[in-house]
Amino acid sequence: MTKPAPIVLFVYNRPEHTKRTLDALAANHLAAESELFIYIDGIKPGSEAKDIQKSQQVKTIAAGENRFKKTFIVESPNNKGLARSIIEGVTKTLEQFDGVIVLEDDLVTSPHFLNFLNDALELYQHDDNVACISGYIYPVQEKLPETFFLKGADCWGWATWKNSWKIFEPDGKKLLEQLSKPNTLHDFNFFESYPYLKMLEDQIAGKNSSWAIRWYASAYLHGKLCLYPSQSFVHNIGFDGTGTHSGKRNFWRGEGMTGKLHLERIKTEEDKNAKMIIANYFKMIRKKSLVGHVKNLVNVVLRKFS
Repeated sequence: MTKPAPIVLFVYNRPEHTKRTLDALAANHLAAESELFIYIDGIKPGSEAKDIQKSQQVKTIAAGENRFKKTFIVESPNNKGLARSIIEGVTKTLEQFDGVIVLEDDLVTSPHFLNFLNDALELYQHDDNVACISGYIYPVQEKLPETFFLKGADCWGWATWKNSWKIFEPDGKKLLEQLSKPNTLHDFNFFESYPYLKMLEDQIAGKNSSWAIRWYASAYLHGKLCLYPSQSFVHNIGFDGTGTHSGKRNFWRGEGMTGKLHLERIKTEEDKNAKMIIANYFKMIRKKSLVGHVKNLVNVVLRKFS
């Protein structure tokens, strides 16, 4: 990719979060060379006056954004919800471009976020078994490789290519049918440390509308990989009770990386040791959550994949 990938940012009615996300993104070294598409979801029918006011504040912030090469605002007249907004927005953007970088309104990035994702998009653009680049990694204590691959895809500050996004399957039932083998389910659930399958079942049942669990499952079932950094370029500020599924206690937030990361091509295969480190982190969260914080675990899982 000879120029920075376009950035798509999905916002709704959180003006303070939106401003912090945009300020951090604008401080990135490639911001002035990048095109930004801000997708603003319509207000929900019957919303309170304060929520309508917040939505208008978000629109005002978006309209005044001028720190990128070009800024395009796409306003929905109706409320689509996050899942539909992201699926349609990413699909539409990739009709025009070969790759895309995706953010939501509660993801504050480090100044090197765009460099990492754009460099990785270029480095692996011809690797058919790589579907996704993630700017986020869980705040584990153990040392991880500078970069590594895991099967599937991720959703907090990520990037993909046109051809990779074509494998996205919106029908959760079709995905579940293909995940029927016990060994597959064990691996899909990170050695039974994370309820990915339950998330998919709940999406099918209408208990959540998660696009991200379908993205993860789509990539996983195609044997595709996602590249991760050893430290996070993304800091999630959404765990303050303002998000649809966010709780206030936070095991997932992570701190944005302040320095650069040495990016070089590595073998495109899943790093089993890194996967086990993350699985152990999930298990640690489960144990802590069982001591009086079960509801918080459910909330953060829903937030992660909503």
